[in-house]
Amino acid sequence: MEDVIAMRGAVASLGSRPVLRGVDLTVRRGEVVALLGANGSGKSTAVRAVVGQVPLSDGELSLFGTPAGHFRDWARIGYVPQRTTAASGVPATVREVVSAGRLSRTRLGRLGRADRAAVDRALALVGLADRARDSVNALSGGQHQRVLIARALAGEPELLIMDEPMAGVDLGSQEVLAGTLREQVAAGTTVLLVLHELGPLEPLIDRAVVLRDGCVVHDGPPPKAVGQHALPGHDHVHPHAARDAEPLRTGLLT
Repeated sequence: MEDVIAMRGAVASLGSRPVLRGVDLTVRRGEVVALLGANGSGKSTAVRAVVGQVPLSDGELSLFGTPAGHFRDWARIGYVPQRTTAASGVPATVREVVSAGRLSRTRLGRLGRADRAAVDRALALVGLADRARDSVNALSGGQHQRVLIARALAGEPELLIMDEPMAGVDLGSQEVLAGTLREQVAAGTTVLLVLHELGPLEPLIDRAVVLRDGCVVHDGPPPKAVGQHALPGHDHVHPHAARDAEPLRTGLLT
């Protein structure tokens, strides 16, 4: 299968603090990969490096077979950052925010029939079709997250990258988002997720990559201990890990 993301020996720092220390990360077309690890392990930095927000000081990165430095077709990638207030405090309707996801595919920012249809589909996927004309300021936190995900889906990306999509989201919105992701995966979208816990997304995950201190310590089947019932602060060893391997701390995966 084609490598949609191929990161080799990635090194990156935030200020003077090393965050990625030789990370290898591969996501193949059609895969759903979960990026897991303790707070400060480098998960968000890794995905921000993939979308060009954090420069690599060493290593290689390619997207869809093209070296990142030469990649220009960003419309192929949908990115949902960590939950913020980006969709709130803005004098805009839900539809206007979601429509921004089509800008990379339009000329002069004008939405055509296909663009409007894509926005409609994205709103329906996240269960907000009936709130399209509402101000984003009238939404709950979970609904804000759905708006940001719909904005990414409106661009009809081949690769969807989501950083902690379930964090701070109520159970109802979690179930909606899990259903949305199932539909995208069924349609062939490649997905990279940074997760606190696998939760309702666990059945969709093909492979898990676990980071610790900026290094990959596991790449394979999702460790069972990182599932929905993991207890914060508990140490676990993945069954495929070496006998003498240091236990994976899977609690507080943020």
